Amino acid sequence: MDKLVTPGTHRYRTVLLAFTVAISLWTLVRLGLLVFSWNDASPDFIQLLQIFSVGFIYDLVFFSFATILPCLYITFAPNIIWRSKANKFFIFSAFFITIFILIFGATSEVIFWEEFNVRFNFISVDYLIYRREVVNNIIESYPVFVIIPTIAAIAGLLTYQFRSVINGALAAKNSLISSLLPFICILLVATTGGLFLTSDLRDFSDNTYQKELAANGPYQFVSAFKNNELDYYLFYRSLPEDSVNTIIRTELADTAETFLSDNQHSIFRTVQRTGEEHKYNVILVTIESLTPKYLGRYGARAEVTPNLNALEKESQFFTNMFATGTRTTRGLEALALSIPPTPGRSIVKRSGNEKGYISLGQIFNSKGYDSYYIYGGRGYFDNMNEFFSGNGYKIIDQASVPNEDIGFENAWGMADEYLYNQAIKTADVAYKSKKPFFFHVMTTSNHRPYTYPDNRVSIPSGDGRTGAVQYTDWAIGDFLKHAKTKPWFDNTIFVFIADHQASSAGRVNLPVRRYRIPMWIYAPKIVQPKLVETLSSQIDVAPTILGLLNWSYSSFFYGKDIAQMKPEEGRALIGNYQYLGLFDGKRLAVLGPKKSIEIQTIKNDTTTNTVRGSTDDELVRKAISYYQNAAWVYKNKLNSDKLLEKQEAAQ
Repeated sequence: MDKLVTPGTHRYRTVLLAFTVAISLWTLVRLGLLVFSWNDASPDFIQLLQIFSVGFIYDLVFFSFATILPCLYITFAPNIIWRSKANKFFIFSAFFITIFILIFGATSEVIFWEEFNVRFNFISVDYLIYRREVVNNIIESYPVFVIIPTIAAIAGLLTYQFRSVINGALAAKNSLISSLLPFICILLVATTGGLFLTSDLRDFSDNTYQKELAANGPYQFVSAFKNNELDYYLFYRSLPEDSVNTIIRTELADTAETFLSDNQHSIFRTVQRTGEEHKYNVILVTIESLTPKYLGRYGARAEVTPNLNALEKESQFFTNMFATGTRTTRGLEALALSIPPTPGRSIVKRSGNEKGYISLGQIFNSKGYDSYYIYGGRGYFDNMNEFFSGNGYKIIDQASVPNEDIGFENAWGMADEYLYNQAIKTADVAYKSKKPFFFHVMTTSNHRPYTYPDNRVSIPSGDGRTGAVQYTDWAIGDFLKHAKTKPWFDNTIFVFIADHQASSAGRVNLPVRRYRIPMWIYAPKIVQPKLVETLSSQIDVAPTILGLLNWSYSSFFYGKDIAQMKPEEGRALIGNYQYLGLFDGKRLAVLGPKKSIEIQTIKNDTTTNTVRGSTDDELVRKAISYYQNAAWVYKNKLNSDKLLEKQEAAQ
């Protein structure tokens, strides 16, 4: 083996070149995203330095990890193989593919940021798992067949431009020792980063945009893939169990006739009503990403949502309703189970632990109803079919609907009008069988690529979210027009509510204004129109629906009937996969994953001041009690549908 390298050359020049391209490219991405979000990030000079220095550390560690396997080959390949024509083809091909992947990854980060204003996270992991919907969505939303060849052309040009550097590395005759030294350095960087580098390094600011800009997208992706659930007791501030149980039971005491379990963690209880129970049908429609700003009440042009604007005057319209989270599965979990947004993935997504709970569907079933989850897309997405079928619902989704019944579909599913047609057909069947029904309907049209059937609204299909909202509104109007001709209409309560807003990003960890959503309860022969201004969140919807039916039932819900709440009792539970909040209308208590507590003062849905919180604060203690109790309950499977069976047997 030669002891000397060829003058001016070394095998690791290819690694150094790839590192230089990667770090430079990710620095440019960081700079571009910063410019794009400058008004929201608003960094001072010190924060600017922190964004780029912290970002460099994440980039360096991730790319060190990414090069370990290639470096094994570069280090230990014998010179006779290294200098062969086959290896030359292999190295040039590998370099081209590396550059292609880097540029593709950078482009993906920009697209992801445009939609979510964050680097890769839980959502991107879901997108990898549900490749069919995501790939189709990307193809329908972006000029993929222009972007991919363009990236390939750029990668080819860069490979050609750097051919002399690569040829020099291929001409090198390194000793094993000279190759081991850089390999050991890369291992040290990767190992040290793996052992000691955490997301805490980004917490140099309270501004969410600054923290996200300092991150490395691929690093965040791997971290999200590994850590999709968070142990409440390990990461969050807790209180003594006796205190928590007392607080949460006191908080829910006005909803309970009797608590039914001796286990003090359990909130299983009877909700007792006097008078006749009603057998109204209920159709609960969860509308994809409906943000209040598109409604006339909040300043939008009247022609964007004329049907929903008119519906406001004919319904109970909830002006102070908040989503529990920023993803569809959070809304579904809150509406079906009436639970706070526990950290990590939603219950819907926790494969193997998503079944057997007391759900809204289970309660309807106990009263002799047929409960259906009717989804415009394919229900395997986000584990919806497993969750709903495991908690008392029958399933209708795109996969179960005959092709001739779907006049238009995109990556996410059938257009809303065809989804509503399925709801009407199913209601007709239930009516003929003389069985009351409860439907939970989930739409998909108000989602990128924002495509829908032609000649429905004035904005062309695929022209952006405003057009999709306009179509969403048209489809609801068309749905109600057809429903009014049905014999079951007068005996049916319609509930329309957004699953979350279109955008969840903000300058603070939990931007309150990004959680406010609209809700309508419409039933001309049953419900009197009015504005409802009580502060509430999606966990309160199930008890409110059951209150309209005047039912007595057994409950494990954390929510309350909004109609029975006093104005001063209003509160909203909001969160994302890390931060957990309790909002009382004036202040927001935020629990962080490093056992942090902060109190935000809120005015007009905007944070005006943030201070460190204390467990001496009543709002903080109440927030901890909600989330700590919910974490204990779901970890120990206390909320079991078997409780309903035992209760019914006892009666």
